[in-house]
Amino acid sequence: MALPMANPGARLVGWKEAPALGMGPASRLAPPRRAAVAPHRTGRGKFPVAAIILDDYLPMQSTEVKNRTSTGDITSLRLITAVKTPYLPDGRFDLEAYDSLINMQIEGGAEGVIVGGTTGEGHLMSWDEHIMLIGRTVNCFGSRIKVIGNTGSNSTREAVHATEQGFAVGMHAALHINPYYGKTSTEGLISHFEAVLPMGPTIIYNVPSRSGHDITPEIIEAISRYSNLAGVKECVGHERVKCYTDKGITIWSGNDDECHDSRWKYGATGVISVASNLVPGLMRSLMYEGENAVLNEKLLPLMKWLFCQPNPIALNTALAQLGVVRPVFRLPYVPVPLAKRIEFVRIVEAIGRENFVGQQEARVLDDDDFVLISRY
Repeated sequence: MALPMANPGARLVGWKEAPALGMGPASRLAPPRRAAVAPHRTGRGKFPVAAIILDDYLPMQSTEVKNRTSTGDITSLRLITAVKTPYLPDGRFDLEAYDSLINMQIEGGAEGVIVGGTTGEGHLMSWDEHIMLIGRTVNCFGSRIKVIGNTGSNSTREAVHATEQGFAVGMHAALHINPYYGKTSTEGLISHFEAVLPMGPTIIYNVPSRSGHDITPEIIEAISRYSNLAGVKECVGHERVKCYTDKGITIWSGNDDECHDSRWKYGATGVISVASNLVPGLMRSLMYEGENAVLNEKLLPLMKWLFCQPNPIALNTALAQLGVVRPVFRLPYVPVPLAKRIEFVRIVEAIGRENFVGQQEARVLDDDDFVLISRY
């Protein structure tokens, strides 16, 4: 059965497309002045109007940003959730559901969240949406959980700009990917990271299967002299994890199905997890309570199911089946097939519904229950 399509609303404009205020020649040459309000007369049936003259544009300098946490506070985190971004039927963010998801992570024992990462579909957001969501997370939850904003880009200029904005709205740390598609040299990668590292605590994310380019130990060791390097989210495997931990570099496993062994056998600090969106309490136990092969084996079917298709397809489907988010997908993501939805319900039953987020019973959704958004 064909999945329904929706085509709502006006498209949001990000900072990349909208002209900055006060950047014309006059504003650059004019002396500084205070904002002035010019009163207007009001007539019958009209509302009062005020003419506001804005202060001159002053570009933000990364040296002026005051971070809310230290690099050491980030390196101590064992469970960080790469949190899902939920949507309304018109494709906008469902902020009520998002707030609920963050609360569930806090209650389940997660110590940090990645906002707008791969799982949070930052690549499907405008930068306005991206920075707004980081700022909202900080303002609502920043005293209870560490907020790590994905402000990486394959453009160094964009990465610098977004990271400045992210720290300006209060994020505790930044997550940075290596430039993808338009790949560069080893020297170029080092220079790219050096452009953002001075701004605040930073986690480097190595996932060659997505970026098409491995961040080698040579590169990480070259930038390890920066005090703001909190560590690496590493997806290459156990041997790479051990390579870094032997050198005293903080590592988080980027693979849920490897995180138990990476943590307890190869020295990883913890995990940046997709599965913790669904079972934060069990993932915390996996990272804190010592080797537990029984729990790990119990969770492996869920972890493998979550990556039966490229992340975050399965996670989006699962959260909808649990009634935690609306069954709305921003394209190009679409739900997993019916057989996989049925399999998920069985996995929930095997692990125990009480271990999952939300209150509703897991149910099998029909194709017609899902809404796919191509314009938002």
